[in-house]
Amino acid sequence: MTVSREEYAGHVADLVRIIPEDPEIPRAADLFTKALTAGGVIQAFGSGHSEAVAMEIAGRAGGLVPTNRLALRDIVLHGDAPRSELDRYDLERDPAVARTILDLAPVQEHDLFVIISNSGVNGVVVELASLVKERGHDLIAITSRAHGAAVASRHPSGRKLADLADVVLDNRAPYGDAVLSLPGGGASVGAVSTITSALLAQLVVIQTVRNLLEAGEVPPVYLSANVPEGDAHNLRLEALYAGRIRRGA
Repeated sequence: MTVSREEYAGHVADLVRIIPEDPEIPRAADLFTKALTAGGVIQAFGSGHSEAVAMEIAGRAGGLVPTNRLALRDIVLHGDAPRSELDRYDLERDPAVARTILDLAPVQEHDLFVIISNSGVNGVVVELASLVKERGHDLIAITSRAHGAAVASRHPSGRKLADLADVVLDNRAPYGDAVLSLPGGGASVGAVSTITSALLAQLVVIQTVRNLLEAGEVPPVYLSANVPEGDAHNLRLEALYAGRIRRGA
C-alpha cells in the first residue's frame, strides 16, 4: 500500500460512496423525527475527536436548532469539579463521570441521545449509554463496528456502546482508525472516523428534515451566523428551547 494523498483520498471516496446506502440511516432519522415532533431535543455526546461529530449535530449552520452538546468539561463548566479533573489521562474511561455529565444536563422526557465513539468501549460512553437507556430515552450510536469488535470493553459490565443503542451507525473505520500502513508495519496514518462519522450525522439530519417537510412541518434549521439575517433567525428559534440547549464552550 502506498502512503500518499491519492491513496488516502481513494479510501475516503470509497467510504463516501458506501455509507449513504446504510439502511440504519433512515431508522436513525425516524428517531430524530419522533423526538422533535414530541418537543424533544437531540442530546449529542462525544469525547476526544468524537466531540467534533457532536459539534456536527449540535449548533451548526444548516443543522437542527433543538440540539444540545454534552462534553467531559461539563463537570467543570456546569458542575463543581476542579479544573484539574480535565487533565486526567483516564477521564473518558471513568464510568462515574457519565452520571455527573447526565445529571448536569438539561434533559427532558422526549429527548433523544446520540453518542459518538469510534471504539465504543470506554467507561464514560458505555456508562452514559446505560444510564440513557435506564431513563427511557432512545439512543443512537455512531461507532466503528470493526474496531469495537476487536477490543475489550473498558466498562465493568463488559458491554460496549453498540450493545446498548437502539440504532448503530457504522462509520466503517478500520481497527486503529487509520487506513494507510507505514512500511515495516506497526503503525498507520490517515484516520477516517471523523470524516465518516460527520457524514453519517449530516445524512441523518438531512433525512430528518425531509421527514419533517413530508409531514408538512417547517424544520427548525439554523442559518449561518455569518449572513445578515442569521442572528435574528437563530435567536428566534433558540428561544423556543430556552434553558434546554447550551451554546458556547
